[in-house]
Amino acid sequence: MAFQGSLKELPLPDIIQLVSVSGKTGKFTLSRDHDRGYIYLKNGQMVHATVGELVGEEAIYALAIWNQGDFQFGPGEEPDRQTITKSNTNLLMEAARRLDEWRVLSKKVPSVDYIPELQVRESRHEQITLNPQEWLLVTRIDGHRSIADIGKVLNISSFEVAKILYGMITGELVALKKKSEFVRDEESGELVDLAARIRTIAEEYIGNSAHKTIEKHFLRALDGIMSGDGEQAVDAMVTEFEKTASLLRGLAVTEQLRSRISELRTAV
Repeated sequence: MAFQGSLKELPLPDIIQLVSVSGKTGKFTLSRDHDRGYIYLKNGQMVHATVGELVGEEAIYALAIWNQGDFQFGPGEEPDRQTITKSNTNLLMEAARRLDEWRVLSKKVPSVDYIPELQVRESRHEQITLNPQEWLLVTRIDGHRSIADIGKVLNISSFEVAKILYGMITGELVALKKKSEFVRDEESGELVDLAARIRTIAEEYIGNSAHKTIEKHFLRALDGIMSGDGEQAVDAMVTEFEKTASLLRGLAVTEQLRSRISELRTAV
């Protein structure tokens, strides 16, 4: 009999114990946002698991710390290989230990989707000493890779990366940024560049006599972009440039300005 539920309401170790007692064979499918994990049981024993690049025991441990998402069990489906040989008891004991440890780590590392960034403090005078694991991790921090991505590059679990990062974050050597913030920053940078190029076009068509007006609306657009208004801030700037061009240079120049800006935005 198939069943499903929420990992927030029922943790994975409890789910496994529930199914293993009945000696069932089948596949668990676990989903969290865009992530998918799979655990296969044969006669109640876990025999194979995958999540991302992780396989076997490490996949079980990675899935065990998921505190949100959904699960679904489909009976009867068996894997084409066996990657787990430990008993359920040993696996779940280790999973429980890591879950307890993760509760501590999560105070500094809320999610493996966060992006670590090195912190530069000019006022720091004390000598910084890193162990080999920390040095190896530092070489993979580029401000773009998430904790999970770094784990894949180093061929270790995200959990192990989080453990190494914990001390570095506590020591203020590393800070974490949400991936959504990184994407937003990247988009903002592109819009700032677009606004600057539109300003240059406006100066070319309207002329130096309107320099202060152009600069005022450009700075207002930058403020809007940084405040999260995005494209709307750029649109408002363009509208003001067109009004200024119409007043100072006439309809023909305004149409030329509008055409150039449109071509630029289409190309971008």
